[in-house]
Amino acid sequence: MKHIKRILLVIIGLISFGIGVAGTILPVLPGGPFYLIAAFCFTKSSERLDNWFRSTEVYDKYVVGFREKRGMTRKEKIRINLIADFFIVFSLFMVDILFVQIIIAALGLYKHYYFIKKIKTIKPAEQE
Repeated sequence: MKHIKRILLVIIGLISFGIGVAGTILPVLPGGPFYLIAAFCFTKSSERLDNWFRSTEVYDKYVVGFREKRGMTRKEKIRINLIADFFIVFSLFMVDILFVQIIIAALGLYKHYYFIKKIKTIKPAEQE
């Protein structure tokens, strides 16, 4: 069972890393959250992958700042929220089931609460 968990975490980590790279290149997709997921998965699954990921510039730029300061700049928060809101609103129009629409809207509102109240906003000068 432990072996299966490790394999799943490696797969999720690699997929998250790939999406994170796409998010770094594409302006409509945030890369940072996916790098955080990859870091978590690699830490829990593979020492070799974890060491490799920690040695990358991506890790230094997106993960270290969040782990050490436990925060994001206002610009990062706004960017992530706007992109997520676009997909939430798109989902609301694509789903015809009222109960599911209510759940999606509630999760969207909770996302805003979490970003505003739970994630510290750091000034760009503090980030470096």
